[in-house]
Amino acid sequence: MFSLMEVASLSDGRAPFSTLKPWWDVFTDYLVLAMLAISIIAGTLLISTDQVVCLPVGRTSMAASGSLAPRPALGPLDGPEHDATPVSTRRELPAANSGHPTNLDYQQYLYIGQVCYHQALPWHSKYSPYLALLHALLLMVCNNFWFIYPKTSSRIELFLSILRKCFQSPWTTKALSETACQPLEGKLGRMKPCSAQISQAGAGSQAEQASSFSSATILDRKDGEQAKALFEKIRTFRAHTEAASLLYWVYVGQTVFKVAKLLAVLGYTSSSAGTIAFRHVCRPGLGDLAGHATFSCTHSLAYILQKLLLSYLALVLLSGLVGVYTLYWLLRRPLREYSFGRASEESSFRAIPNVHNDLAFLLHMADQYDPLCSKRIAIFLSTVSESQLLQIRQEHRGDYEELWRQVGRDAWGRLELRLCALPALPQAVYQMADLEVLRLEFMAEVKLSAKVAQMGALSELQLCHCPAMMEPMALAFLQEQLRGLHVQFTDVTEIPSWLYSLKNLRRLHLSSHLCSNVLALESLRELRSLEILLLQTKLTKLPCSMSTHLRQLCIQNDRTKLEALGALKKMSSLQQLELLCCQLERIPPTVWRLTGLRRLDMCSNGIRSLEKGAGFQHLAQLTCLKLRHNRIATLPASIGAAGSLEELVLSHNELESLPHALFALKRLRHLDLSHNFLHLLPAEIGQLGMLQKLSITGNRIRALPSQLFACLELTSLQLADNALTTVPAEIGRLVLLSRLELTGNPLESLPLELGCCPLLKETGLSVDNALFETLPSHVKQMFATPISALSP
Repeated sequence: MFSLMEVASLSDGRAPFSTLKPWWDVFTDYLVLAMLAISIIAGTLLISTDQVVCLPVGRTSMAASGSLAPRPALGPLDGPEHDATPVSTRRELPAANSGHPTNLDYQQYLYIGQVCYHQALPWHSKYSPYLALLHALLLMVCNNFWFIYPKTSSRIELFLSILRKCFQSPWTTKALSETACQPLEGKLGRMKPCSAQISQAGAGSQAEQASSFSSATILDRKDGEQAKALFEKIRTFRAHTEAASLLYWVYVGQTVFKVAKLLAVLGYTSSSAGTIAFRHVCRPGLGDLAGHATFSCTHSLAYILQKLLLSYLALVLLSGLVGVYTLYWLLRRPLREYSFGRASEESSFRAIPNVHNDLAFLLHMADQYDPLCSKRIAIFLSTVSESQLLQIRQEHRGDYEELWRQVGRDAWGRLELRLCALPALPQAVYQMADLEVLRLEFMAEVKLSAKVAQMGALSELQLCHCPAMMEPMALAFLQEQLRGLHVQFTDVTEIPSWLYSLKNLRRLHLSSHLCSNVLALESLRELRSLEILLLQTKLTKLPCSMSTHLRQLCIQNDRTKLEALGALKKMSSLQQLELLCCQLERIPPTVWRLTGLRRLDMCSNGIRSLEKGAGFQHLAQLTCLKLRHNRIATLPASIGAAGSLEELVLSHNELESLPHALFALKRLRHLDLSHNFLHLLPAEIGQLGMLQKLSITGNRIRALPSQLFACLELTSLQLADNALTTVPAEIGRLVLLSRLELTGNPLESLPLELGCCPLLKETGLSVDNALFETLPSHVKQMFATPISALSP
């Protein structure tokens, strides 16, 4: 799995991961090198000089009887001149007066020595150096496994690259230099009472030194951009590493495996060390060949192997003790949480948040190398440090021009500036006197100063997950100036307490997924000028003492049932009401009491039908009614009493037929009946003489009544996804038609009278390509002709 170069680099003291190698890992690496040296030396000795010398013990039965086994007769090739054994290897048997004869030649000694080497010697005497080499290599890889494992090495490499940039950043130098100057400033402050003993010249020189020091710490544009990018990179890295504790568990796992392996090696090696001896008794079972059954053998390397093995055991024991200490260090303190309390006290930056999981573990490991590493990173985790960087960039690099380039226009054409994820509000914002809308998103600390009074055109403030505070002078200005406020929050603490004091506020938008009990809606009655209220939350009821002078109320309830709507009857000035996703089964009776209502939107509820006694006759000023995405199956005849209705949206319901009273709405301009179950479009549709837009997409209509084309004001006709087989030729009467949708119908051809619709062009005609090709070329050419080229 690992190449030799990778394994060799793990023990290199100059490896790039040395910052995250505490003293116990470095010490273990040196112990592994010593183990490797011992195993290589022992293995070399075994390969080069290892041998066993054996001599027979006692006499055979034939030797004891005084007769030796007769040698076979010599053949023609068995003479001395034909002996295959070299002369130098021939040995004479010992003389009778030097010991008992063995009747063995040199080749027999070599053979018996090899047999006894494999049978008499214990396996530890033969293979322990090779096992020690394998154990040392495995320990080397195990000690550095978290640097090799891809999922952990990528995080480590990114952390080290960020750490190097923190050391190289001029912003770090500036922060540390300011920290170093703090004790000096404290001493100078304590010496002020003794100013009588200090000359004015000395004080002047100190002031010059302070000014020269502060000027030396000013960042240029490039350094500021790099520091800002480093803040963003550390913020992203923190979010990524705090999501899991993979590094911690991998390191714990490799330490546990290392200790278990060392204990196992120590156990079986210590039990086998006693088997290494100099003398051994061998019974090879070669009596027929050698004439002897027992041999006394000596192992030449036994002594040095035993000493090397004892040294290896000492190193293994020492490594095991280091591993046990590592486990104790890992388990005795919470390494998945890191606090910068001491770094905050020693530096000029405060509000350094605690970090968790993998980032915390990396910082703990870096502290074992040098505590200065965590101090460098702490500078880029501090919100105060980021705020100071932003302030310096504002003061020394024309931020006004940069911010002005971000200004755009919103849907109402107002000048809008959007600032997202900044540590503080740029000071250059206060210089934008023409700015009308200021939107702040995901900013942890925002405090509006009295300088906001310079923004004379500011009329709306939008706060998205941005708890904002303001000075008294700023609040006094906004109470008179601010007309609109949009607050989107996920926590109660993000709701500004000064909201209920904006006496001239006219538009308020509150957006949250919290329940209604956390919203002090009763306090809104203090906002006497409030006209528009938009609530995107989870309301269960409307407070009875809610503001009664509203002109527009919009509630998007996130599919939470809104039960109590009694407060609506007190809102006599209400002109527009939107109740979306409120799980209502019918139109509340209190709605019929809103005689001044002009727009009513109750989309995405559970309305099944409109009551026959629906009080549309009370809504004489109603011009727009939207009931899409409900379950309405029938319409009551009383709908014809809404004589001022100009827009009626009933799409995505369950309508199967239309009442005749619907076509009594003579002022109707927009009728949307798409995605229902209609089979027939009544002929009374021709009575809607002011109809401009008609949509019946997604129904089951088979034919169009000819009376439809009496609606000469039609500009948009959406007929897609029906069962139409033909389009009447009367369609040519619609000279104002500019949008026609016919896709999804079983049409065989298009009427030539489409060419009589001068405003209908190819971009506004939605049909299948094959169907469009059935038109004559001159009609297709007319569709391709721009409107500007047509004659009056």
